[in-house]
Amino acid sequence: MKKITILLIFSVLIITGNAQNADFSGYARNYTGVLYNTGDLSILQNTFNLDVSKTGEKIGFKVNPMLYHYWADSLDLRLREIYVDLYFKNFDIRVGKQQIVWGKADGVFITDVVSPLNLEEFLLPDFDEIRTGVSAVKLDYYIGNNTLEAIWIPQFTPAGMPKPGSIWYIQPEFPAPATFDWSKSEITPSLENSEFFAKYSVFTSAIDFEIMGGYTWDDYPTMHVQKEFAVNSATHQPYLAGLNITPEHHRLYLGGGSFSTEIKGFVLRGEAAYYNGKYFQTTDPAAVDALVQKDYLHYLAGLDFNVGNVKLSTQFIQEYILNYEDSITNNEFQNTMTFLARYDTPNDLLHFELFSYVGLTDGDALIRPKITYDFDDSFSILLGSNIFVGDRDGRFGQYQDNSMIYMKLKYSF
Repeated sequence: MKKITILLIFSVLIITGNAQNADFSGYARNYTGVLYNTGDLSILQNTFNLDVSKTGEKIGFKVNPMLYHYWADSLDLRLREIYVDLYFKNFDIRVGKQQIVWGKADGVFITDVVSPLNLEEFLLPDFDEIRTGVSAVKLDYYIGNNTLEAIWIPQFTPAGMPKPGSIWYIQPEFPAPATFDWSKSEITPSLENSEFFAKYSVFTSAIDFEIMGGYTWDDYPTMHVQKEFAVNSATHQPYLAGLNITPEHHRLYLGGGSFSTEIKGFVLRGEAAYYNGKYFQTTDPAAVDALVQKDYLHYLAGLDFNVGNVKLSTQFIQEYILNYEDSITNNEFQNTMTFLARYDTPNDLLHFELFSYVGLTDGDALIRPKITYDFDDSFSILLGSNIFVGDRDGRFGQYQDNSMIYMKLKYSF
C-alpha cells in the first residue's frame, strides 16, 4: 500500500507540473559507506529528489519530495517542502511547509534555529537535507535594501534523533532501572502553542547584519527524572530502586544576530544567540526533577580568506551556561573550532575539500576529507571519509567506532 501511495504522489506531481509548465529539477543518488574497524556497511542509501516549481508575476509554488531507499526494501518518503508564494509590491508571503535558513555560520546552528535538525545520522547529511521543513506562514517586508521577516509556525516539529538499532544511537546509562512516560512529549497544534520568529536584515556596502528573536519550543526534550526508593530488607537502608523519566519540551525566548564584513580580502563573520530559561541536567539531589534552569549563550567568530586558489575558513564556537553550578552535568564552557580548506582545479572537474570539527573542551574531532569528480555537467562521483577521534565522552569521540569511507554517485537533472 505504501508503494502505491508513493507512486500516486509522484504521478500527480508530474502530471500537475506538466499541466502548469512548471520547472523540474532534482537528482538520483547512491550513497554507500563502509566502517573502517569492521568492514561492515555503515549506510546503503538510494535517493531520488524531485523539485517541481514555478514562479509567476504574482504567485509561485514549490513541491520537493524526497524518496529514500535503504537496504533491502525500506522506503522513506519525505516531503521536504510544499508551499505557495504570493508576491506584492513591498512584501511577499510564503505559506506551507518550508525550510528556513538563517545566520552566517558554516556547519554550526546558532541563529539558524527555525527549521529543526534531523540528527538521525548525526551531522553527516548535506545541510540542505539535515534541516526539517516546518509548516509556517512567512512574511518578507522590504524596506529599501533591508528586509523584515516574520514567521508564524502553528505546529511544533521536534528535532529528529537516532533510533535504537542505529549506529548513531547511544544507549543512555542510568543508575537504576528506568521507565519512560512520553505523555508530555507531544505539543498540540494551537494558537497558544505556536512558535513566532522575527528577523531584520540590513545589507550595505560595508557590512551585512541581522537581528533576530523568537518565542519557541526547545527542539530537544528535557528529561524530567523522578526517583523511586525502596528499603533493603536486610540492612533496612533505603536505596534507589528505579527512575521515572518524562521527556517534555519547554518554551524558550531567544534573541541574537549575525554579521559579515570584508576587510582587505578577509571576510569576518560573527553570530550569537541568547537563550532565556533553558533546562540542564544536574546531579544535585535537592534539584527538582534533577534539573536547573539557566540562561545560555551560543556564539562564534569566523574568518574566510584565500591563499592562492585555495579557499580557507575557520570558526571559533563557544557555548556558555550563565550562573553556572558545579552540579550541572554540562560543562560551563564548551569550545569548538571548525576548519575548511577547498581547492577547485582550473578546469573545475576536480574538487578537494577538508572540513573538520575540533572539540577543544573534550579533545576530540570529526575530520571530513572528500574529493569530487564532475564527470560531466549532470554526473559526479564523490569519495570521502568521516573520521571520529578522541575520548568516548566527547561529542565527536563517542562515535569513534563509526569512522568510515564512503562514495556518492549523483546524477542531476
